[in-house]
Amino acid sequence: MTAVIENESNLSSTPPDKPDDGVFATLRESPRAVKALLFGGFISRLAAFIQIYLVLFLTDRGFSATQAGLALGVYGAGAVVGSLAGGSLSDRLGARAVTLISMGGSALLIVSILYAPSYAMILAAVFMVSTVGQFYRPAAQTMLTELTPRHRVVMITAMYRLGLNLGMTAAPLIGAALLAVSYNALFWGEAAAALIFGGIVMFALPKRGPRVKATPVEKEAASSSEGRTGYLAVLADWRYSVYLVAMLLTSIVYCQYTATLPLDISAAGISLWWYGAAVSLNGLIVITCELAMTKVVQKWPIRLTALLGLGLVSVGYAIYAISPLPIWFMLGTLVWTLSEIIGGPTTFAYPALAGPERLRGRYIGAMQSVFGLGTAIGPVIGTLVWFQVGRSVWLWAALVSAIATVAGLIGMRDPNKTDESRTTATASAT
Repeated sequence: MTAVIENESNLSSTPPDKPDDGVFATLRESPRAVKALLFGGFISRLAAFIQIYLVLFLTDRGFSATQAGLALGVYGAGAVVGSLAGGSLSDRLGARAVTLISMGGSALLIVSILYAPSYAMILAAVFMVSTVGQFYRPAAQTMLTELTPRHRVVMITAMYRLGLNLGMTAAPLIGAALLAVSYNALFWGEAAAALIFGGIVMFALPKRGPRVKATPVEKEAASSSEGRTGYLAVLADWRYSVYLVAMLLTSIVYCQYTATLPLDISAAGISLWWYGAAVSLNGLIVITCELAMTKVVQKWPIRLTALLGLGLVSVGYAIYAISPLPIWFMLGTLVWTLSEIIGGPTTFAYPALAGPERLRGRYIGAMQSVFGLGTAIGPVIGTLVWFQVGRSVWLWAALVSAIATVAGLIGMRDPNKTDESRTTATASAT
């Protein structure tokens, strides 16, 4: 491992007396590198055109709908692989190097899709674009955690999520404008955005983020890990493995609003305008309310946040099962949206705080990969179940989400209390 910079205040578990952990104070007092990552994340999602328009691009080139759908599945598979690889590379090379590799590599690969001579080459390019382009996600979360005081990590994560959500909201509109010119403009535009993000990283991020000096607890853990390295060491943390199961199940259920919900609304003879209204309601609340909610939630016990953040998904989808009327669809959406703004920042910040510093990137990569896997397979599972059992699918979704909530309560623990207990145990043993 490369040399470590002593900067223990950055991950201090004890906040200063009466700290101002509000949105503006947190942003104002964050270092330049954190602000650069927040802005860079926004830029990366603002130009995320390929996933949105890939099917249209391929069918325009003469490929069948089945071939276009397969390419989209390959893109999803690459995102899962990229999260795992990005977590490992982040621990080995540092966040700055990995993000530069991710942005520079993806820029070249994005353009290569335009000039791939065959369908097989296009699939390979799409897979590599998704894989390499995903490297930066664990790396960015790792550096945000390293450069942020521990009591502000949840708020910084909420800001990062806001940037991603804003970018994803605007991306389809900007992409449509570029598409009106040509597909070349669309692909070159996304490549240019990746290079802009890379330039920001090159000048604003330190070559190796400030890291805390290894504690006696972490040295003890490293020497007694029974030879486990990499992701095997992550899986050896049984409670974190249970947390990963919770995230997988939650993502499978959560994404049903993108596939099963429009099917159910249409089958009930209700105008799809109500589906658009439900999705818009979700986006509006998340973008406008998540930061304000996080200011309150970040001070709650982590298990309470997990209970509400995961459990309200179950409640919201159970409401869908009451009756196929617009009022229940809107009310159910409101409830599971509350789960997102209450639990989203905490559950996404948790991996960076749950494990030892030497494995931080892998802890983050593991969570992001299983969440991406759930998002990829969830629509397939949901639609298959819906065609078999009809509206009872919502009861099954609520049950799976309830199981995920229990798993989350078992798997999530207060990182500060855990560190204290391990320190005490190590001291007694010596």
